[in-house]
Amino acid sequence: MIFIDTGAFLARYIRRDQHHDAAAEHWKALQVDRRKLFTSNFVLDETITLLARRSTYRFAAERARKFLETDSLSILRPDKEDELAALEFFDKYADQKISFTDCVSFVLMYKQRIKCAFTFDRHFTIAGFDVEP
Repeated sequence: MIFIDTGAFLARYIRRDQHHDAAAEHWKALQVDRRKLFTSNFVLDETITLLARRSTYRFAAERARKFLETDSLSILRPDKEDELAALEFFDKYADQKISFTDCVSFVLMYKQRIKCAFTFDRHFTIAGFDVEP
């Protein structure tokens, strides 16, 4: 099981992203390994918005439809208690300038017992998760 963060999605689709080559290779490896892929609706919100700004809105909308329609990606959705728990991380890591989306990701990962994230964001390591690539 692996949690996919915004940076992994962006690097996959934006060729000028500094992590594009590493992301493309890692996506291939994940497909070969057939690992269960997870993300959150918060991450998808961030991803779709940033894809639209860095490419086109049409391209972002096409990707969004694929994310929402595929069976190979499970989209986790926080409830009120998850969001309140995320605020604890948000406060705890305030000195790290962490995003609320990351904090929600941490809560959902702990809840689902997902120990690894596909990300280029150091905040996941700070929060105690393994990161790939």
